[in-house]
Amino acid sequence: MFHRIGRVAVRHPIWTIVAWLVIAVAVVATAPSLPSSSDQSSFLPKSYESIQAAELQQSAFPTAFTPSAIVLYSRSDGGRLSPADLKDAAKITTELGAKKLDQVEQVVPGPPSKDGRYVLGLVSMDTSNAGQQSQLDAAKTLRDDAKALTKGTRLDAKLGGSAAQGLDQQESSTQADKLTFVGTFAIILITLLIIFRSPILALLPLIVLLALVSTTANGLIADATKLFGLEASSSISALLIVVLLGVGTDYYLFLMFRYRERLRAGEEPKEAMISAVGRVGEAIASAAGAVIIAFLALLLSTLGFLKQMGPALAITVAVTLVAALTLFPAICSLIPPRVLFWPSKAWRNEPTNARFAALGRGVQRRPALFAAVSGIVMVALALGTLGFKATFDLASGSMPKTKESMVVQTEMQSAYSAGAAEPTSVLVTSTGDGRLDPSALPAYEKKLAAVAGVADVLPAAISKDGRTANITVTLGYGSATDEALRTVGTVRDVAHADAPPGTKALVGGMSSIYKDINAAVNHDYRTVFPLAALLIMIILGLLLRSVVAPWYLMVSVGLGFGATLGATVLIFQQGLGHSGLMFMLPVIMYLFVVAIGTDYNILMIARLREEAREGRDPREAASMAVRHAGPTVAAAGFILAATFATLMLAGNSLLTEMGFAVSFGIVVAAFVMAMFFTPSLTALIGHAAWWPGHQDRQQLPEDAVEQKSPEPVTRS
Repeated sequence: MFHRIGRVAVRHPIWTIVAWLVIAVAVVATAPSLPSSSDQSSFLPKSYESIQAAELQQSAFPTAFTPSAIVLYSRSDGGRLSPADLKDAAKITTELGAKKLDQVEQVVPGPPSKDGRYVLGLVSMDTSNAGQQSQLDAAKTLRDDAKALTKGTRLDAKLGGSAAQGLDQQESSTQADKLTFVGTFAIILITLLIIFRSPILALLPLIVLLALVSTTANGLIADATKLFGLEASSSISALLIVVLLGVGTDYYLFLMFRYRERLRAGEEPKEAMISAVGRVGEAIASAAGAVIIAFLALLLSTLGFLKQMGPALAITVAVTLVAALTLFPAICSLIPPRVLFWPSKAWRNEPTNARFAALGRGVQRRPALFAAVSGIVMVALALGTLGFKATFDLASGSMPKTKESMVVQTEMQSAYSAGAAEPTSVLVTSTGDGRLDPSALPAYEKKLAAVAGVADVLPAAISKDGRTANITVTLGYGSATDEALRTVGTVRDVAHADAPPGTKALVGGMSSIYKDINAAVNHDYRTVFPLAALLIMIILGLLLRSVVAPWYLMVSVGLGFGATLGATVLIFQQGLGHSGLMFMLPVIMYLFVVAIGTDYNILMIARLREEAREGRDPREAASMAVRHAGPTVAAAGFILAATFATLMLAGNSLLTEMGFAVSFGIVVAAFVMAMFFTPSLTALIGHAAWWPGHQDRQQLPEDAVEQKSPEPVTRS
């Protein structure tokens, strides 16, 4: 099949390129524009208590004051606020409310801090647009107006709260995208120049991926997002850039290394490209299939963020795969090798690959030693996973601590109660037809106040219909801390158990949302992980026609995942003192390391099978596979690891942790698993690794069969 695909693309290159252009233009022209949400509650389904509480609060208290933004006033010299300063702050707050800004419903003065250095202005906004662009624009206007109004006073005004965090997160994401793009582009360009010593070969994948593949993929992502009602999030755009360029360059390398090999074997250029697609196409398609299936497994996630990420990444990889099998061969077939590889002439001569040949001989002679050492290294690193802790503040993790909204959050946690900026709401509602009994609420409030970790409980506010009460509970901890999650769990237990007769209680607020996110992630661990592993094993079984090899290949990938997570815990929690890793990191890491780690395993074992089919025994086949596929795996692994490492330039903890973890995982996958562990185990297991299909038996290659066809070969 892949020979036929290659033959069509190479023999009809102009039509192939024109088809890509037409499809790209059509997709971009018809793709919808999508709003992006930064509202974390929108990423949870309605079955969770925190979301039910938010909906009840909105329906029972439609005019209730819930601050979406907080203006934090302080003196420019850091001193205590004087009566005149407090008067100025109140005046500015009143003037902000009088502006009647879009999305802003009310602006009221807030309480001063206990140390007298801060005072608040509280801003309520239209909750139906939480996280949407209109509210982010309103936050920017509020921030600018507040700063302008402080001129002539001794006050500084900073804007925080959820709306300001959404604005800062968007700006941080835009900056991260630029840094990631520049870093990724430079790394790939320089590396390809070093590998091929040809400016055309170095620039070609970048131009094609950015001009055609990226636009087509983004258009299809927008279509899928709208069609299936997924949440759109700008925070994954930097990840999409890295996946597109990194994975696309990997597949390009797989193809061009094999094309160069066939040219060195004496094949005519067009036949060499057809042969390259035929020989490496199955490995590329299987590798991409493993990645696509792993990403699509995220559709089973209960978090909207991951549900959006899964299809977006899967579409990106799928479009890249089609480009690798059709567009790249078509373009390269139009360029004579002497021009394509110019000015280098090294493509004409078979290299000795001395280092990889030596490694291959080592695997051949001592496969048990190589398997044991590489396995022990991964197991030792995997022990670090025992110290894993999760953090749930996605807003804080997705932007630098120096952003204004993060500064406000930090200062408020020190000046006020740590949970004052994002209090917890306990909503008590009647389960029958009658109204609540207000006399039962004070005793209920005392029980809530007695919970360890609760700093304050305000008297209940009763809805107009008298059926629902809203009790504001302030925790003594920041809303995303482990202590807050434990406390809100206890608050839930007390709220449910001690609710007055004839009522039920729901606990809402950010800490409650984070608590539910934790539960959702645990659900994903139990569903997404096993399903992705099972589907990848099926792909491996179909590719290798074996029920033995997929098991030890997945064991090796599992060890790679454990080693990656363990190393990340050791670096960030133990080394850099982070309180924990972002809650979604293990899921993302698992999918990338498992899927991409399988990529390199597939490439190596496919080459090992090819060598075995030429009559070599298992150990010699492993040696030759390391010699010939080793340079490809090393180059592809280095490029992909380096591109993911550019995420560390983004300046926020989420992308920094993700960049390190995925790049480290790819290094382990390429340079430990695929290079040593997999070929060593295969050499040790021998012919039994291919049971029952015995795909290592010597047979006539498919391309040799096709070359016997009387069909004429078109030369140019």
